Amino acid sequence: MTAADWLNRNVSRLGGDKKTAKTPTAAADAAMPAPAPARSTRERLAATLRQKEEALSPRVLRRTLQELKAIVDPQVSEVEGGRRAHGVAGWYAGATQDERRDMWLLMSEQFVADAQKTQLAQAQFARAVGTPDEAVAEVRYRRATVSPRRRLLQRFSVFPEGIRFLVDLRADLLPHLKSDKRLQALDVEMEYMFSTWFDVGFLELRRISWDSPASLIEKLIRYEAVHDIKSWADVKNRLDSDRRCYGFFHPRLPDDPLIFVEVALVDRMTDSITPLLDESADTTDLSKATTAIFYSISNTQAGLRGVSFGDSLIKRVAETLKEEFPKLKAFATLSPIPGFRSWLAKNAGAMIEKLDVKTRATLGRAVGFEPPLANHFLAAADAAPALDARSPVRQMLLRCAAEYLGRAVLDGKPLDAVARFHLGNGARVERLNWAGDPSVKGMKQSYGLMVNYLYDLKRLDKHRAMLAQGQIPASSEVEGLYM
Repeated sequence: MTAADWLNRNVSRLGGDKKTAKTPTAAADAAMPAPAPARSTRERLAATLRQKEEALSPRVLRRTLQELKAIVDPQVSEVEGGRRAHGVAGWYAGATQDERRDMWLLMSEQFVADAQKTQLAQAQFARAVGTPDEAVAEVRYRRATVSPRRRLLQRFSVFPEGIRFLVDLRADLLPHLKSDKRLQALDVEMEYMFSTWFDVGFLELRRISWDSPASLIEKLIRYEAVHDIKSWADVKNRLDSDRRCYGFFHPRLPDDPLIFVEVALVDRMTDSITPLLDESADTTDLSKATTAIFYSISNTQAGLRGVSFGDSLIKRVAETLKEEFPKLKAFATLSPIPGFRSWLAKNAGAMIEKLDVKTRATLGRAVGFEPPLANHFLAAADAAPALDARSPVRQMLLRCAAEYLGRAVLDGKPLDAVARFHLGNGARVERLNWAGDPSVKGMKQSYGLMVNYLYDLKRLDKHRAMLAQGQIPASSEVEGLYM
């Protein structure tokens, strides 16, 4: 039987029952049992009738499983397995969300490592430790723990659009993980495999400029996650002569940047996003540029969550810029503080309690209540744009922001997501910037505050070591604001 015959017969049969699966007769619907706790795919495969919340009937579910197993049939070649996977991917494209969920469950629950073989190999390995047979026993144990699910994913990656299909499949799956723990095995397997397939050694660093294809520039507009791009004039400004934009690309996704960074070349560390986004501002004289400001970093593929290449991107971009502009001395970010306002809403009272009697009294007079309570301070903080440099409320906000970035941790890691990213890459908290982002979004996130993270290329490892020991690297200026 040819591959075409196999696909026509099996995949058409798989899709042919979709109507039946979606629209059971009224009599069959009335005969179904009342909703019950979600059944595992093992229970459903052994059943005759489906329950109301189940998309695929047991018969169609069994057929779907047969199609998936045929993909990893040891008797067929990689190419043939890829063709079969392509056929199933075609069915998936036309499936409903609930039908897709049933396929995820099959992939997660039905393609597991053989428990008996794994236990036996583990016992043999344990007995072999310290003997000449240890290495061989370890190899056997590792092989025994590899699930058929991994082989299934590999076969999907064979056909030309297979990598894109899998990345999009995981993006579909991720929102359902919290509500259905049964999907976690599939998610973890995909994250593991993506970490290998998308290793930075396989990625190409490419500059994106105004001369790049319009389709690529349109993707910058769509994927920008930090400062929304409002128009073509806006994106042209971000790709001007004193700017640079770089992205990582994978050979199997050649037209999609996996992550991209926008850089401004300036003569000093920038303290506000406004001039960088001002389309009418003069361009910087590149002969005087001493500082590269990374002002926006955006991941583009939700399905690659957990796969880290931001660290390598920043390093590669810094090295590339250094080659083009030898006078560059500093590499820093101008970053939002997205979690600050919500954190302060919960911790303002504790921050006020840290103040000495005199400072607390000064704050109380500024907000009109002595002693000041959390709600008094937070109400006054809403007027942040109008506060002058000597305002006790402004000084309190800066001190709270320093505490948040420099001391607020969860499981030993910075609480703020952006801080966690940059500090994990070896940067340090360098400077807080008042009214750095006066936009509605900036006020909603952090009362308009922004922060510079400094990438000292000679101290990245040192800063990582400090973070691993529970100490957040910060400049003396920021540490001076701690309470």
